[in-house]
Amino acid sequence: MTNIQFPDTLKWGAATASYQIEGAADEGGRSPSIWDVFSHTPGKVKNGDTGDHACNSYHLYKEDVQLLRELGIDQYRFSISWSRVIPDGTGQLNKEGITYYRNLIQELIDNGIEPMITLYHWDLPQALQEAGGWEVREIVEAFQSYAETMFQEFGNKVKKWLTINEPWCASFLSNYLGIHAPGKTNLQTAVDVSHHLLLAHGKAVQSFRKIIPDGEIGYAPNVGWLEPYSPNQADVDACRRSMMWQKEWFMDPVFKGTYPETLVQLFAEHNAKLNVEEGDLAIISEPVDFMGINYYTGSLGRFKKGEGLFQVEEIPLDERRTDIDWPIYADGFYKVLTDIHQTYGDVPIYITENGACYNHGVEDGRVHDKDRIEYLKQHLTALHRALEAGVPIAGYIVWSLLDNFEWAEGYEKRFGIIHVNYATFERTKKDSYYWYKETVKNQGFHV
Repeated sequence: MTNIQFPDTLKWGAATASYQIEGAADEGGRSPSIWDVFSHTPGKVKNGDTGDHACNSYHLYKEDVQLLRELGIDQYRFSISWSRVIPDGTGQLNKEGITYYRNLIQELIDNGIEPMITLYHWDLPQALQEAGGWEVREIVEAFQSYAETMFQEFGNKVKKWLTINEPWCASFLSNYLGIHAPGKTNLQTAVDVSHHLLLAHGKAVQSFRKIIPDGEIGYAPNVGWLEPYSPNQADVDACRRSMMWQKEWFMDPVFKGTYPETLVQLFAEHNAKLNVEEGDLAIISEPVDFMGINYYTGSLGRFKKGEGLFQVEEIPLDERRTDIDWPIYADGFYKVLTDIHQTYGDVPIYITENGACYNHGVEDGRVHDKDRIEYLKQHLTALHRALEAGVPIAGYIVWSLLDNFEWAEGYEKRFGIIHVNYATFERTKKDSYYWYKETVKNQGFHV
């Protein structure tokens, strides 16, 4: 057996998101978000599922914190529901919503767990969507005001923050591919949304410096890895273009103060113009303290004329896939982390999401999800390789603590290390929970 041992400085965590676990959609003064409207629209979410009840964590947060405590982790990453704390998106604060998060934060601290807050995990208040949403520049001021309010309310106890989760999903997946809320299919809209998300991020970072000077802030882009099918230049370029869509498009502006010209021109060829005003890039490139990275999958990529926006055909390396049909490519995790380090320098990295969908059920009070354990072993080994290569990784946060509302997939797909019975809300620890607990305890594992 080989021992994979991580440095004592590496922090361990677990993550969730508000709309995916809280439930209580119409309780405590919360107003609808775009995901309430989207999930209640026939045909948008599998089986007509909604997040109305989700995991009922709004009422069961103390039980969930005890599960976190037993897990032995250092950090819990969760998101705030904007429409729970400011129902109209701007203006009056909802005291019940603030109290809920204040109680959750205190419960975490009392149990020795550091809270890490994500400000935006996709659930925009519907009131703001009806005013133009992320398509209009006015949203930037609304987000900055929301962020400032959260910093003021919770900044005395919460020192680690993330502005935007997976801006690619909130822009292109949601407004060009139409798979997530609000479900639009316009490239110009998606390009505008992507820029406004980054601008809002930069504005929030500026405010953070004034309100929580002793804190740390970053954001959490999602990345994958496409390995060229061959060394042919056409394959190499196709993979580069496709990965640039998630990586450089959302990282270059933050760390270099520019957008990648290759994509600016490509979008323009498809009648989508990048609308940048004077001073925008200076705001977006406000220095961050760390970068969050969400990684799940990767594959081979081959040039294919006419295949989508980037003319690339994805080919799985082998038959291994998770139950959401994503190829398993742990080596891509190592490659993308080392690539980011080489491109953007010594920016501390938290792995803010990494995990696998396997739909195992409860049998005799246990959930035997050995596939998930194997996935985690492979990806943590890749993470260890990246550390050995000099990538400054500060922490690893597994997705997800709980099975939950998996967006357009509804409740069919399970990512949790804890099983949730959606009828009774009973939590059952999976074998992967116990494996992760031992890994955290020992700061490593055997392979």
